[in-house]
Amino acid sequence: MKISVLGCGRWGSFIAWYLSNRGNEVCSWGPEGDGSYKILKETGRNEYVELDNKIELSCDLEYAVTRAEIIVISISAQGLRGFMKRIMQYPVSDKIFVLCMKGIEVDTGKRLSEILVESGISLEKIAVWVGPGHIQSFVQGVPNCMVIDSVNDALKRELVHAFRSDLIRFYYGDDLIGTEIGAAAKNVMGIAAGVLDVVCVPLKGPLMSRGAREVARLIKAMGGNELSAYGLAHLGDYETTLFSPYSHNRMYGEMLAKGQRFEKLAEGVATSRAMSELGKRYGVELPITEAVCRVCYGEGNDEARCREEIGKMFARSTKREMYQ
Repeated sequence: MKISVLGCGRWGSFIAWYLSNRGNEVCSWGPEGDGSYKILKETGRNEYVELDNKIELSCDLEYAVTRAEIIVISISAQGLRGFMKRIMQYPVSDKIFVLCMKGIEVDTGKRLSEILVESGISLEKIAVWVGPGHIQSFVQGVPNCMVIDSVNDALKRELVHAFRSDLIRFYYGDDLIGTEIGAAAKNVMGIAAGVLDVVCVPLKGPLMSRGAREVARLIKAMGGNELSAYGLAHLGDYETTLFSPYSHNRMYGEMLAKGQRFEKLAEGVATSRAMSELGKRYGVELPITEAVCRVCYGEGNDEARCREEIGKMFARSTKREMYQ
């Protein structure tokens, strides 16, 4: 199967490595001049994986998308709409698109599959691939479970069959809204976990429970199945994130609470703002998400601000545990 992976950062390089090991003809695309692409082109490896020489590296976007039967996208969520404008210059209407990324567009509150549809891709040709697992563990042979979701049942079954291995056990998703929102929200909870690692570690247990509950409320309000919040895309993934030394989002929260700067991409920052706006739009209380947004975008002493936000949540009126 001919597959092009667009984006050769941390996750994109792993996907190329993984799919090539599954016997596919893989092209790994990155923009010319990009540091991640340059390192792979010059050395054939980065700090996470060593690419097999069967993997073709290219900075020619037209070539990458037109050669492929399946186009896998793994870039920053906030850059997706602009990237799709570039892709749609080429004949790609017959291609399958797989989104291996997590986020919500800040300006619109759109899910990533919605951005592809608005760009001109049929929803029947779109799938998302999300779930727990860090590259550092995968490349050491540590297995994990993930989920592939699509409104097209035949497509997700085809992809699961083609992508499954002893390293990744896939499940079929059956709620695209819940899968995408849950996956994006996981990064927000990861930031909260990093803050708690500095401020109050015992609260990470309640975070797992209450965080999943507020995400479930949002998924339901948006027309999805609230039980999706307790599946692999959200709860299964952020249990991994909450305790992982490899998570960018958890590390961002930890360094924020210490008054330090995290230089790498943490998708949960922008997602916290997007989710806060969705909460207002759908009339859903998202106290943890909103607290994360305030500490990410606020000013002043970082640790003091984090402690203040925890105090505000404890001062909220008493609720039923499973209130809607």
